[in-house]
This record gives sequence, C-alpha cells and structure tokens, in this order.
Amino acid sequence: MAIKVLLNEGGELRLRITEESHTALQLFRSRLNESKDVDYSNYFIGHPELDEPEFYLRVKKGKDPAKVLKTLCSGITSEFEGLTLS
Repeated sequence: MAIKVLLNEGGELRLRITEESHTALQLFRSRLNESKDVDYSNYFIGHPELDEPEFYLRVKKGKDPAKVLKTLCSGITSEFEGLTLS
C-alpha cells in the first residue's frame, strides 16, 4: 500500500492510497470515527478502473491528524501481532 499525502494542513489530512480497496479503508474509517480526537473521516473510491482511493481525516482542534492516524495504525498492528492460526 503506497500512500501519497495530498493535504496536511491544520487539522486536516487527505491521502491517496494505491492498491487498496474497501477492506483496509473501511477499517481505518470506522476506527477513526470512533476516536474522541476525530471530527470526521471518510474515503472516496472514485472510478474503480481510473482513480486511486482518497482518504480524508479531520481532527479536533489542537490534534495532529498524522499522529492520530499513526496511533490508530499502531493499535491495529498490535491487535494482529497476537493472532494465531490453528
């Protein structure tokens, strides 16, 4: 998953995420919208053959959107580290 930062100003972050579908984006969106630090997050797929998905995050005043996203990713990673297959 390659990520390109399109906007990182104030409390807003917009990313273009290549080679990704609804699976990871929905996980990020749902978890971020549950966070007390987040005002709004969503993703936009566009045309499936022509456009790469974009992810948008707006956080509450005084919060850093990149830090909020990195914290979320660390939490998801730690959840999967303990996963065992039987």
